[in-house]
Amino acid sequence: MSWLDRLRDGLSKTRKQLNESVGVLGTDLKDVFTTRIETLEDLEYALIAADVGREATEEILEDVRASSKPRLQEALMDAMTLQLEPDSRRAQFRKLGFTPDARRSSVEPQGKVIMVIGVNGVGKTTTIAKLGQYYQGRGKRVMFAAGDTFRAAAGAQLGVWGERLGIPVIQGPDGGDPAAVAHDGATVRKARGFDLLFVDTAGRLHNKHNLMEELKKVKRVIDKADPGEPAEVWLVLDAVTGQNGLQQAKKFHESIGLTGVIVTKLDGTAKGGIVVPIVRELGVPIKFIGVGESAEDLQPFDSREFVQALFDVELPQER
Repeated sequence: MSWLDRLRDGLSKTRKQLNESVGVLGTDLKDVFTTRIETLEDLEYALIAADVGREATEEILEDVRASSKPRLQEALMDAMTLQLEPDSRRAQFRKLGFTPDARRSSVEPQGKVIMVIGVNGVGKTTTIAKLGQYYQGRGKRVMFAAGDTFRAAAGAQLGVWGERLGIPVIQGPDGGDPAAVAHDGATVRKARGFDLLFVDTAGRLHNKHNLMEELKKVKRVIDKADPGEPAEVWLVLDAVTGQNGLQQAKKFHESIGLTGVIVTKLDGTAKGGIVVPIVRELGVPIKFIGVGESAEDLQPFDSREFVQALFDVELPQER
């Protein structure tokens, strides 16, 4: 099964949510305004139910009303693609009718160290393993640092993945200092000349600790070991958590400074629209999305591809 087919399947619950609530996406747009004005009310409800968010929904509806496209679905797809463009300059090009190529065949991290953060239960450790396999398959020499020392067996879990993939893992004792593990990982990566180091981090600490302060400390010690790193801080967000996950993302971004988001478990929710407020409200690009358990089910995010899969249609090639 191709990635696009897996993505279509993974977004089926969200697609069903839109189709059941609106049910007339094939309607001529002029008919929507002349005889079916309630359709826009249905569409507003459907977008909010899919966790697109109220402000983004209002902007989407405004773009739909102003669209020159003949059919409602075409206008809606254009409006959603526009919302998923994190670069304001490129978004403006789209508004003017240009279609810049948004496709990324791969995601090339800045720098050498990627700090991976997120609350417990979102699948950080498994995602790191998938990322390791992804970049390893593209010729990169990858290392892991098991910095989630507060969660029982987290280090062992990453160690098992490392052994399976042939990826070195820097570990510390359970309950030990996560910053020390991160420092050791950055030091070893630099000394051995590995291309990428993924640093796992805690998602919840004991009551005597403050998670955000601990993550800031981890970030500082990496910079001491390897100045300028981590160049990337990626948040793993579970799509099932919807708006709650977005609020978590905002707190992480305010405290640590995110450079990207990885959205997992899109196949487990009808609220796949959460990708829109992630881009719109955080102003941070989505790097990867996941729609299943296998390594192939985590792939780089592409806005047009996402919209194509969501509405289960073929799109013309951009020029």
